[in-house]
Amino acid sequence: MKKMSEIVKLSYGRVLILIKWIIVAGTTGAILGFVGAYFARTITWVTELRGEHPWILYLLPVIGVMIAALYKHGNEKGGTNLVLESLHEGKRIPLRMAPMIFIATILTHLGGGSAGREGAALQLGGSIAQFLGKMFRLDEKNTKLIIMCGMSAGFAALFGTPLAATVFAMEVVTVGVMHFSALFPCSIAALTASTFALKFGGHAESFHVLNIPEFGFYSGIRVAILAFMCAGLSIVFCKMLHGTGKIYKKYIPNVYIRAAVAGFMIIFLTKLLGTTDYLGAGGHVIERAMEGEVVPSAFLMKIIFTAITLEAGFKGGEIVPTLFVGATFGCLFGNVIGFEPSLCAACGMLALFSAMTNSPLATLVLGFELFGFEGMPFYLLAVAIGYLESGYYGLYKGQKVMYSKTQPEYINQRTKG
Repeated sequence: MKKMSEIVKLSYGRVLILIKWIIVAGTTGAILGFVGAYFARTITWVTELRGEHPWILYLLPVIGVMIAALYKHGNEKGGTNLVLESLHEGKRIPLRMAPMIFIATILTHLGGGSAGREGAALQLGGSIAQFLGKMFRLDEKNTKLIIMCGMSAGFAALFGTPLAATVFAMEVVTVGVMHFSALFPCSIAALTASTFALKFGGHAESFHVLNIPEFGFYSGIRVAILAFMCAGLSIVFCKMLHGTGKIYKKYIPNVYIRAAVAGFMIIFLTKLLGTTDYLGAGGHVIERAMEGEVVPSAFLMKIIFTAITLEAGFKGGEIVPTLFVGATFGCLFGNVIGFEPSLCAACGMLALFSAMTNSPLATLVLGFELFGFEGMPFYLLAVAIGYLESGYYGLYKGQKVMYSKTQPEYINQRTKG
């Protein structure tokens, strides 16, 4: 009877935990689903507005100064790295980060800065979730869980990929260690957020791979070579991003002048190249790459535009530019060797995403949600090689590598830039 009583007591406790996280994570997901849908619709609107009125590009230097002023007076630093560090070190994420990143990202896309939107998703999610943690009076450990819920919810609301969003939040914090205690809360948050986002006008991202050949030795070798090259490209991309930031700080220490100079540089390069393909997120270029069409220099130009934009203080994120670079480089590779450019674009996206974020499992399930399951062997190979061969470089300085990528060894170091 005593043993039975202990079992009943334990089961009762677990049911309470289940109910608690349905309420807490569900609330987080619902709020971020609504905010994420509104944010995505606003991004689309300002992008279309810039397309209808090309002269808005000339306002980019002024917009850069406005963003610099917003963050200077808001005394806000850290961005996505602060969200990750809050999970490592318990740092506080101020609620003001949410409206600031919302406004700054919208302004960046309005002016034509080369940026994504996932940085905003993670920061919106982290700051709102930590605030909700205080409202629910969660302790320190549970506060970390709700922050991860916020990250999942923000990602799922913007991309419509709840499975990848769940795994990404569990995996990106510490490379080599999965936070399985967050599985149920993050699942509830991501599923709720994606459902709410769809109801309020959001949409799920997906791409069609034109032709997927049978997986075999020769087809596998080609994708493996592509993934290896993408791993090298990820190191170039990371060094370009962080190196540009160092150059800015050394030669243009004034944040207002830095933002204005970056704006003028983007205008000059856009006029020099005679195309607006590298402004904003560039989703239409990714779609063209999936159809086998690409400008040979597109991947390099996007890296340059993104480094100039984000390291000067404009806001958004690096993940969509990463997908752009991976898709265009993969498509170019496929066209050059005469092997399925659409499939190579998909594999390029996944290999580069895996390498840049050090999140192979999240990348793999993202591939299934974006492209379907038919190309699974190719996606698996691309993700695995991209992750392994990129070394310890990464987008996020706040990310910790707990275990070696090549052997079961505890190393506990920060990613390199």
